[in-house]
Amino acid sequence: MAKELVLVGKFGAAHGIKGEVRLQSFTGDPAAINRYGPLSDLKGRQFTLTSLRPVKGDLFVARVEGIKDRTAAEALVNVELFVDRAVLPPPDEDEFYLTDLIGLDARDTAGVRIGTILNVLNFGGGDILEVVPEGGGETWLLPFTKEVVPEIDLSRRQVTVVPPVEIEASGDDEDAAQPSEPQDAALSSSR
Repeated sequence: MAKELVLVGKFGAAHGIKGEVRLQSFTGDPAAINRYGPLSDLKGRQFTLTSLRPVKGDLFVARVEGIKDRTAAEALVNVELFVDRAVLPPPDEDEFYLTDLIGLDARDTAGVRIGTILNVLNFGGGDILEVVPEGGGETWLLPFTKEVVPEIDLSRRQVTVVPPVEIEASGDDEDAAQPSEPQDAALSSSR
């Protein structure tokens, strides 16, 4: 059976001249990114973090084994970091790995399919579900709260959605953002 990889972080810009690199962590506890053992990219390269210095929130300055100068650190810019799903702890009650939500059917309270979750976004104010409406059109951006998403059934691969009034009334949202690229975020989210 192939490993199921989950995105847990991403390297950013080089930091200084001694091979340090910025790192954004997508894990529930941002510092936990260093606890899962070596991280890998989709090319199969492995990276061992030898130190993490917090910058703010989910951002760190990291030292990576074998990276000794700025040129080597610059080669890591935008490299996404993954771990095998098996090394992640199971989510707590009412917590979900974001990767598990992507692709689920969105259904209204009557059980009628109204769309599919394309992505889970977070711009700093909480998780947002990006939903492609049934029949196409502009995506909806829905807050991932208990009021809007009162039920999640991973075994049936669906969520119940109570759309905000402006989406429900118009059938589409003229202010919705264009669809973004799907992501496999490992951030464990609770509503």
